[in-house]
Amino acid sequence: MAKILDLVAQPRTAAGTGAVNRLRKSGVTPAVVYGRKVAPVNVQVDTKTFTKILQGSASDNILVSLKLESGEQLALVQEVQHDHLKGGISHVDFHAIAMDEEIHAEVPVEIVGESPGVKFGGLVEAIHHNLEVRCLPKDLPEHITVDVSGLELGKAIHVGDIQYPEGVRPRLAADVVVLMCVEPKVDAEAEAAAAAPAAAPAAKGAAAAKPAAKK
Repeated sequence: MAKILDLVAQPRTAAGTGAVNRLRKSGVTPAVVYGRKVAPVNVQVDTKTFTKILQGSASDNILVSLKLESGEQLALVQEVQHDHLKGGISHVDFHAIAMDEEIHAEVPVEIVGESPGVKFGGLVEAIHHNLEVRCLPKDLPEHITVDVSGLELGKAIHVGDIQYPEGVRPRLAADVVVLMCVEPKVDAEAEAAAAAPAAAPAAKGAAAAKPAAKK
């Protein structure tokens, strides 16, 4: 299950492009905390600390316990904005939640096992690389494990075929295909060229020249 990591979030009064840029240069990242039951609050977090949290996470779903002046607040890292010109993190959105509040999240699919269909030339194709689930924060998994050891060539694994961790429920319908074992695609032009008959051999001596007429 996803770990809940501690993170200090201090109040932020700086506003405007210039003031926010000075914050970033000082090693601080501007952020905001909001939620269904929480009014938006502007905060700032230590850039190095938050970067380590991102790098150490095996999933995009990161739960943090924000240490605010008003007390602790459980939150999901909702969005991380990056400065693509200068590099680094430019802003973070934290979605405030409660331990007894069900959340929705996209969790990556982790494939384990070896499909029997692969032995017959098939390929395991992922239709969904992530699955949207609902659960309490304490039950949020880092990934959903899908075992393909019984996946035959031409067959599929559906949402309803997967074993989910306790307390976790999928949001997609049970008949939605997640993985398939398919035959490899063949280039139509290459296939046509291979099937075409060999060209007739060229005539000798430039169309077998006719014998010269007798004088």
